[in-house]
Amino acid sequence: MMTLAPERNWLLDRGLLKLVHQCRKLILAEFGVKLHLTDDHLEDRLADYAEKSRSNHLARTWNELRQHLPDAGDSDTQRRMYRGQELAEPAPPAEKEATEDSGRTRTITYRGRKVEVPA
Repeated sequence: MMTLAPERNWLLDRGLLKLVHQCRKLILAEFGVKLHLTDDHLEDRLADYAEKSRSNHLARTWNELRQHLPDAGDSDTQRRMYRGQELAEPAPPAEKEATEDSGRTRTITYRGRKVEVPA
């Protein structure tokens, strides 16, 4: 099941939610379209209606809201998060250098069996 939860964390902010509700009310009044908070690509739809609108109030509200939105669409700068903490970027894999002892192996016991592994 695919969820948009990480991308929707900004909706938990009370101030931003208030701005979203204002935009939704203005869009409903002008266009007769009711947007829901669970709609896919809510930000894109809000932006589309704000561009089409003749209302300065909707444009100002959307611009204020847009300044506080995370840039979820920019995957190049997206940070990797785990339990609210930013993960460090993994080091690039190092190239293996050919050495003289590359043919050496050792015997280990793995799950009750003898296995040959590189030394």
